[in-house]
Amino acid sequence: MKDTLPETESMALELGKLLEDHKGSDIVVLDMRSLNFWTDFFVIASVTSSAHLSGLERHIKDYSRNKGIEPRRSRKPDIEDEWCLIDLGNLVVHLMTSRSRSFYELERLWSSAPVIYSSKSSSKSTPSS
Repeated sequence: MKDTLPETESMALELGKLLEDHKGSDIVVLDMRSLNFWTDFFVIASVTSSAHLSGLERHIKDYSRNKGIEPRRSRKPDIEDEWCLIDLGNLVVHLMTSRSRSFYELERLWSSAPVIYSSKSSSKSTPSS
């Protein structure tokens, strides 16, 4: 399936909502299009435990397969995992424990990326130039 930018943005927002519906927290969708060539959007969410991480990973993979997208790499999650990266090509989903998220600070690392969705505000915002 060939993605167009509006479809990819819509999927990123849908994944943010899916994570919120399944108790992911502090969800952020970053528009990465102007910052790199290898992906268009990051979807970042905090998880409460390894079981929660595994459950959210399963929901994301089911969602993406229903859209005709197979994750690029997959491995069996470990009980001690604190960060799961799901590469969907134009979308990269990061599921992280609070500890891992605080340590890696992806939002700070990519602070120039416009936030198009945040569960804290529960609304889509228009990126400003």
